Amino acid sequence: MKVDRQTGWIDAVRRVGSPNHDARPSGVSPDLIVIHGISLPPGEFGGSGIDDLFCNVLDPTAHPYYEEICHLRVSSHVLITRDGKLTQYVSFLDRAWHAGQSSYCGRADCNDFAVGIELEGTDDVPYEPVQYVTLAALISALRSTFGSLEHAELVGHSDIAPGRKTDPGPHFDWDLLQHLLVAG
Repeated sequence: MKVDRQTGWIDAVRRVGSPNHDARPSGVSPDLIVIHGISLPPGEFGGSGIDDLFCNVLDPTAHPYYEEICHLRVSSHVLITRDGKLTQYVSFLDRAWHAGQSSYCGRADCNDFAVGIELEGTDDVPYEPVQYVTLAALISALRSTFGSLEHAELVGHSDIAPGRKTDPGPHFDWDLLQHLLVAG
């Protein structure tokens, strides 16, 4: 996997450009990687719900839950589906709107300095092994492409928004991810 340092886009992956991003603050480079879990509708995998949400075209009549969230303006840099495939929504050079009200180690507004990676999943279902393989490859590519991410900490959404968010959930296997990163 290769990330273009000049554009912030991953080569040869599916791209769905989200309008929900803007420039990072001047002089700020990403130095944190936030792992999220998402499924739309909740507990269902596949379909266009995630793309639609991140592109502001979620049909509120398609599912009762969509009525509650269709007004949100959110995104993430990438999504890793259950089969390990990547979709990129926002350049890593830009600020995706994935963290919401958040802080980490005394720094507020994590979107300013974080990369957001979504895994298709829920808190109560284990993630697929291939998702970890893709996630480890992506993190390795990001670390080798961007100096500011070379030693970036890996945290869950729950770590930067405790009490508000629970993802990626108790079934996320941090040890397996670390093993895959060390194994290269």
